Amino acid sequence: MFRFFLVACILLVSACTEVQYAAHMSKEFGGTLGSALPPSGQQGNFKVGKPYKVDGRTYTPREQYDLVETGIASWYGPGFHGKRTASGEKFDKHELTAAHRTLQMPSLVRVTNLDNGRSVIVRINDRGPFKRSRVIDVSEKAAELLGFKNIGTAKVRLEVLQQESLRLAQLARQGVNPEHYQTALAEPVSYEKPASYETASLEPVARQSLTAPSEVGAPLQTSLPGHLRDGEFYPDPVVMERPVTATRIYVQAGSFGVYDNALRLRDRLMAISNATVQQTEVRGQTFYRVRVGPAASVEEADELLSRVVNSGHGDAMIVVE
Repeated sequence: MFRFFLVACILLVSACTEVQYAAHMSKEFGGTLGSALPPSGQQGNFKVGKPYKVDGRTYTPREQYDLVETGIASWYGPGFHGKRTASGEKFDKHELTAAHRTLQMPSLVRVTNLDNGRSVIVRINDRGPFKRSRVIDVSEKAAELLGFKNIGTAKVRLEVLQQESLRLAQLARQGVNPEHYQTALAEPVSYEKPASYETASLEPVARQSLTAPSEVGAPLQTSLPGHLRDGEFYPDPVVMERPVTATRIYVQAGSFGVYDNALRLRDRLMAISNATVQQTEVRGQTFYRVRVGPAASVEEADELLSRVVNSGHGDAMIVVE
């Protein structure tokens, strides 16, 4: 396997709200991608799953194709190689895969290390991480390419690859053999513009892109470098680099539509550490988010999160900006 670096400037159009995400409720493919491909041999598997609870917190898996979120990444420790993942396949520490608490399986996500600008594409095939302060668990190979294998954690941004994940989902639903994924992912496909959007609550809290999808009849040509191993499709170990900008780690305790409510929470959290109220606009609506920090390190952020949660704010999470 080889490794090369591309320099890319990625423009992100993000709208921030800590208790919301925007999900396309009626997005469909124009046509039936993969209908001509034989669903013989090993079949693809699509899974979302039911709500589940870990350490008193409920997570609701959903199909999300525009998800963008920040937080702290970790990687699978030793002892998981060859074991079954939540999607039913065997975990391979040498491939670019990851665990996410709520995303559909499979989905394709670009993970960017905000400390060094490196990014890779991983395929979500497992549930986790179940440490509250982590946003994603990546494979050992992904951690190595992202440059945090030895450190253990990294500040990251996650971006679902919308078009590619939609294609992959349809192929998996149809039971198409993964050996055909690479060909299908390189084909132009037309997507219907959704009839409506819905903003809904979700755990864990996420920052969400609100960019409109492609118009009907406007095919997008894309090619995702990938390969097969033991009958499964994996992204190739292609590392991209982008310029690094300074980031800070916060614990976000809540987001409110009423300023006075945010102010009251801020005042209570001042007993823990410095807390502030930040105003943001989301689709024309004003929200006030309450944050504690910034933390000087991941370890300090973990401690702050624990204290905020123990003070009665169970939906608090770590964010990076």
